[in-house]
Amino acid sequence: MPEFETVIGLEVHAQLKTESKIFCSCSTRFGEAPNTNVCPVCTGMPGSLPVLNARAVEYAVKMALAVHCQVNRRSLFARKNYFYPDLPMGYQISQYDQPLAEHGWVEIPVEEGTKRIGITRIHMENDAGKLLHSDGTWSQVDLNRAGTPLIEIVSEPDLRSAAEAVAYLKSLRAILMYLGICDGNMEEGSFRCDANVSIRPRGTTGFGTRTELKNMNSFRNVERAILAEVRRQVELVEDGEAVVQETRLFDAAKGVTRSMRGKEEAHDYRYFPDPDLVPLVLDEAQIAAWKAELPELPAQRRERFVTTLGLGAADAEVLTAEKAVADYFEAALGHGVEAKKIANWVMGDVLRELNDRGVGMEACRLSPVGLAHLVAMVEAGTINASQARAVFREVFDSGEDPRAVVERHGLAQVSDDAALEAWVREVLEANPDEVARLRAGEKKLVGFFVGQVMRRSGGKANPGKVSELVARVAGEGQP
Repeated sequence: MPEFETVIGLEVHAQLKTESKIFCSCSTRFGEAPNTNVCPVCTGMPGSLPVLNARAVEYAVKMALAVHCQVNRRSLFARKNYFYPDLPMGYQISQYDQPLAEHGWVEIPVEEGTKRIGITRIHMENDAGKLLHSDGTWSQVDLNRAGTPLIEIVSEPDLRSAAEAVAYLKSLRAILMYLGICDGNMEEGSFRCDANVSIRPRGTTGFGTRTELKNMNSFRNVERAILAEVRRQVELVEDGEAVVQETRLFDAAKGVTRSMRGKEEAHDYRYFPDPDLVPLVLDEAQIAAWKAELPELPAQRRERFVTTLGLGAADAEVLTAEKAVADYFEAALGHGVEAKKIANWVMGDVLRELNDRGVGMEACRLSPVGLAHLVAMVEAGTINASQARAVFREVFDSGEDPRAVVERHGLAQVSDDAALEAWVREVLEANPDEVARLRAGEKKLVGFFVGQVMRRSGGKANPGKVSELVARVAGEGQP
């Protein structure tokens, strides 16, 4: 049997962070009591009329510009007809043959450097409500989410692995969050995707039968779902069976995909222009003004960190993946500490603590300036690395100035040569056999003596200086 190549296209849905819904004034706040943020428009009552949210249009255009799309001056809203309990109107207001934007691209990191992934289109639409299921005997409908503004970002089938799909999603999410137009929360559903997956014999250019994957609420589950579906399709083909075009759900507990329903085609939705909404016509000057408001985006920030701050490409990638982390890092600069040393602490201790707790940057109460002071104390020899990490753990939650903690606990290192030399001579005199071995060439014993001095000093001795003094004092009197 031939070796197979994976072909993936992603349909990403991003909720826009507007205060009100796309076609009415109801609040978009998450977590409110069910069916409280609703009105006749978003519940589909007869005779109610939609009015387009101007801020949603601004956000959608800014995303299109950020990913190099051609923004269409005229686009149409259409009715996408299907019947489901959480869709009260019996149709979704979306865009079909005349979308907001087309023909863009985003670059993702790959082993060889970067890869450009094409974006077919970006269109606007309203979100559906949410079904709340019990133990299988009944379901309830919460329409608070119905009418929340969405943009759908449809990629070209340019992705060739689950890892590339995750890299693409992370790149899109970072751009949305840098723009400040989406909170990127996958667990709450404000950033989610459907994956179209197929396989074909490697070296061929045609496309195989694709399946659509749903129910993936984390980057990890996107990767797992795609890998599981690729395995399933390969096994089918190798067994002489055909892949059926359908929509499948990912069962995260079992690590498999299962059939949900047959995959609909465009004609199944019976698209037609929404008679209640006029065409969206954009002014060239307004588009130019929105483009001028775009902030520095992740790719630009990465390049600046490398060229201006001298960081490595891998470090810049980690630091810019989340806007809040990049902002924190930059706020810590300019306090007399090298960028690389601040970067090491942010990528190491700060991100490790956040990951261990499963929280975001907002949970770190240690200010960027406080981190800079902590790193500066290590560089000045005031405290050692071990002490610094103990102080970090204390101030991460309290937000206290690390310098005050060091002073209160008496952690400042002793770097005075006279005091250190006195401790070194006491330790050497107490261990004459080890001194003889050191003088005979057993250099590893320097570490033994440093440990003894650190114990004698209560951990306050500067270990770097102690090491130098041990070598000098132990060597006195030798020819």
